[in-house]
Amino acid sequence: MNTIYSFLPKSIENHILTIPPSERVGMEEIRVRIGRPLEVFINGHSIFFPFIVSKEDGNQLLNKISQYSVYTMEEELKRGYITVQGGHRVGLAGRVILQDSKVKAIRDVASFNIRIAKEKIGIATPFIPYLYDKGKWRHTMIIGPPQTGKTTLLRDIARLISSEEEHSLRKPSKVGIVDERSEIAGCMDGVPQMTFGPRIDVLDACPKAEGMMMMIRSMSPDVLIVDEVGRKEDEEAILEAVNAGIQLIMTTHGSSLEEVKKRPMLSTIIKMGIFERYIELNRKKGPGTVTAIRNGQGQLLMDEMKVK
Repeated sequence: MNTIYSFLPKSIENHILTIPPSERVGMEEIRVRIGRPLEVFINGHSIFFPFIVSKEDGNQLLNKISQYSVYTMEEELKRGYITVQGGHRVGLAGRVILQDSKVKAIRDVASFNIRIAKEKIGIATPFIPYLYDKGKWRHTMIIGPPQTGKTTLLRDIARLISSEEEHSLRKPSKVGIVDERSEIAGCMDGVPQMTFGPRIDVLDACPKAEGMMMMIRSMSPDVLIVDEVGRKEDEEAILEAVNAGIQLIMTTHGSSLEEVKKRPMLSTIIKMGIFERYIELNRKKGPGTVTAIRNGQGQLLMDEMKVK
């Protein structure tokens, strides 16, 4: 959390610090909107402060997260977010500048969504027997609505795959992470800020489809890790990876396997029988609630339990 306080304007930091430390641990988002009250999400619940964010507060925040060099961050502004030290991601909204009908940049930033990156080492451990079998990792799709802990679970799976754990019969594998939104590894200057084993390679801020193909051709991963798959262009890269003998572990938005089957691209991939495991998440008991693990035919392997 200290890395977050380092770029918050003092006026905002002072209000955040009024939250009891035991509650601050559960902070998920800090929403800063110029001309509107400061908002904080803690364990899925919203808190508004009796404090109106000023334009000066917004300017200070933008200067700090861009290290006082906004114009050197054109690519980040074009994507609508900036990743800061610690792997935290700051989403941006404001006046959009277009060039040839495409987003060139965001100017006059008026809204900031500070999404707090959290590592939960060991949360994937209970599920490894379902994902690793007969000496190999199973093609796995993690399904859940936004803010259900998909990326946090995916990150810990990547850590376990790339690590050599004492007393484990699993052999560590080479892991390639295609981190389009800089959320899985939280890279700064290309270096992951999150905890992984030594056998990890990351393509940061790279579109998923292109990144998967680049990883396959240049880094020879045993396992590919990808977040939020679902676009048509991802399909070719997924098939290329499977045909190259690479195991896939990825996330996608959806409330259940049945809902995901209704999405055209994912429906095609599912019907082909590529994925051997499906993990369904929700927030019923807080982020990281695993409601089901299913096999490739959709049959239930494990009932609801809470990731701890």
